[in-house]
Amino acid sequence: MPEEMPVLSMKRITKVFPGVKALSAVDFRLFKGEVHAIMGQNGAGKSTLIKVLTGVHEQDSGEILLEGKPIRPDSPLAAQKLGISTVYQEINLCPNLSVAENIFAGRQPTRFGGIDWKEMTRRSEELLKRLNLVIDVTQILSSYSIAIQQLVAIARVLDISSKILILDEPTSSLDETEVEQLFKVIRFLRDEGLAIIFITHFLDQTYQISDRITVLKNGEFVGEFRTEMLPKLDLIAKMLGKELSEFSYAADNDQRKRAFAIAGKDAKNVLNVKDLGLRGSIAPFDLNLNEGEVLGLAGLLGSGRTEMARLIFGIDGANQGEIQVKGKKAAINSPRSAMMAGMGFCSEDRKSEGVFADLTVRENIILALQARNGVFKYITTRKQLEIADEMIKSLAIMTPSANNRASQLSGGNQQKVMLARWLATSPIILILDEPTRGIDVGAKLEIMELILNLSRQGMGVMFISSEFEEVVRCSSRIAVLKDKAKIAELNGEDMNESSIMRTIAGGN
Repeated sequence: MPEEMPVLSMKRITKVFPGVKALSAVDFRLFKGEVHAIMGQNGAGKSTLIKVLTGVHEQDSGEILLEGKPIRPDSPLAAQKLGISTVYQEINLCPNLSVAENIFAGRQPTRFGGIDWKEMTRRSEELLKRLNLVIDVTQILSSYSIAIQQLVAIARVLDISSKILILDEPTSSLDETEVEQLFKVIRFLRDEGLAIIFITHFLDQTYQISDRITVLKNGEFVGEFRTEMLPKLDLIAKMLGKELSEFSYAADNDQRKRAFAIAGKDAKNVLNVKDLGLRGSIAPFDLNLNEGEVLGLAGLLGSGRTEMARLIFGIDGANQGEIQVKGKKAAINSPRSAMMAGMGFCSEDRKSEGVFADLTVRENIILALQARNGVFKYITTRKQLEIADEMIKSLAIMTPSANNRASQLSGGNQQKVMLARWLATSPIILILDEPTRGIDVGAKLEIMELILNLSRQGMGVMFISSEFEEVVRCSSRIAVLKDKAKIAELNGEDMNESSIMRTIAGGN
């Protein structure tokens, strides 16, 4: 791989938004004829760095050099004119236009003052043949698969004579065959000399396609590495911001004893999932949850943890498999049907899918119970207050009154309100997706203690966290996910951060 002057250099790029330093003196290099992956957890700064490069955001400090010359694009169009083009996860084309019209939108060949349709068709076919794709370019784009639409978007970039191609999560909606087809195209373009930036959450795909990896964490540059010189385990550690030697190897003794006790043959099964899956979301999986057990779901961002939870709770519709609750088949095809079966679900997105900031604490707490009861079984205000006050007391929610707005509470107390909402329905299964995200250390400890108390009372809990230490300390058993698939279960002495990391990396 060439080591001459980079086609692109981003030096000490800093970007600050109100209250957030999204990028802090980040460096990035890209060479001609390479695929360079940018890796990092949620909030690492990947998207912000790309938006600075493509003119969506203007950097506050630092410089960008394209072929050694300073540039400062102020819009995506300006970046495109410089030869920097992006193909996004959500295809940025017009589905109601033909393939040819999409490839040449805004640049149609003309003849005698009108569009030269014959020439546009011919040139479109030639561009797609370079990508080993032969289709009818006069058909509307929406009649083709997402994979083909992405190749059409790439063909458009090729016609613009781009120097740099940015692929933002290009494989998130593709199956294995489509991914391999896309990778063949990427390798072909790389070998022709195009410089390619590849952004993905898929660990294995990064190693299949990239020549170099830049790792970001919390808006800071961690390092640049040749892919073949960076073991998967080291990459995971760098993304998480720890050295391998820093990871703890065990939960506390009481938790370990409890894990073995729960795994005993007398444990009562409350949830049994068989071959449940949804194409493009998560591979079919088996899962079971026992009464009084905390089942941790561990994996990197994009591993499929949230997709698994949403499928079990009926937010997304499975296209295969079945769910049994307490040994009986349950038709879970919506959140309400999941609630009727005895499930509760706390979303990871507290702001948009969790707490309703303009409603009172009381109204937030009784929402799920009222939804389960239906509109014809209205819960009186007096009963609402009784339920809310009981939950406020039992969860130690810090609020002057049940009638105070939820927006006036701290993040930790808002998280407790979400928990209270589902506890008010008396669930037998509670799914918690990132319940400790965005709250202070003290509130985290309180939430984790609440989770353990719920399991001691016999509730089956599914616990999702990006922090492996939290998963280890809270869980009786751990399911490990990678690249939208469940790949292993850990229990007993194997329940430690090192084992999780090695399992994700593919080792023993």
